[in-house]
Amino acid sequence: MSKYWVPAIERASLVLTEIMAHSSQLRLIDLSRLTGINKSSMFSLLSTMENLGWVKKEQDGTYSLGPFLGTMSASYFKQFNLIDAFHYAAKHTVERIGETIQLGVLNGSNVLYLAKQESPSPIRLASNPGEQLPAYATSLGKVLLSDVGWDQFLALYPEQRLEPLTPFTIYSRDELWNQIKEVKAVGYACDCQETVEGFFCIGAPVYNHERRIMAAVSVTLLEKNWKAKFERALQAIRELAQRLSQSYGYSVIRE
Repeated sequence: MSKYWVPAIERASLVLTEIMAHSSQLRLIDLSRLTGINKSSMFSLLSTMENLGWVKKEQDGTYSLGPFLGTMSASYFKQFNLIDAFHYAAKHTVERIGETIQLGVLNGSNVLYLAKQESPSPIRLASNPGEQLPAYATSLGKVLLSDVGWDQFLALYPEQRLEPLTPFTIYSRDELWNQIKEVKAVGYACDCQETVEGFFCIGAPVYNHERRIMAAVSVTLLEKNWKAKFERALQAIRELAQRLSQSYGYSVIRE
């Protein structure tokens, strides 16, 4: 078990699992018996979760899931709506510039790829939905990291050295932080053969209604097209990011 394991959260998870399986059927004493948590601790746990809206105590003393978990569930499934919105909007972007578009989110220090809209080109990217790559080596990752504060950044990258994927990958935490500051200033990020040699990417942020970066989109160009198509691709990916952001209540994207 990890040294960072929090027993209180584990106990809360056990209780919520039982309530989820037996909604409005279990009282405090039942939950204590099923989870092995003593009645005194169970009372404190249930009282806290009730005040937080995690559980609801019924008139007969049984428990059901609370409204806050409904909000969390809605937020979780909203990412799949994002995927649907991405495919709809990215299809038009691909038709416009003829390059592959990807959608990703931050998962620890990695980019988790959620979706990809392929271009007509016979060349296929190595990254597919469900796969992960180091955030520091991708345009998506640099965009997503630009919403991370210094303390969280250090937690993600406790070591100064970064493992390069190609001869072009940045290899130090300090250089990554400098690039992130630049991303914050200009509103987009580039991957210049840092993930795969011969491929260049431009990433742009997707914001939620709280003005936080919830995801990122990127466009991939072959080396031979990089200079000729950069400006057009940059404009297209930023417009796509803006359309997706607007669907989540964010209407201003930095120029």
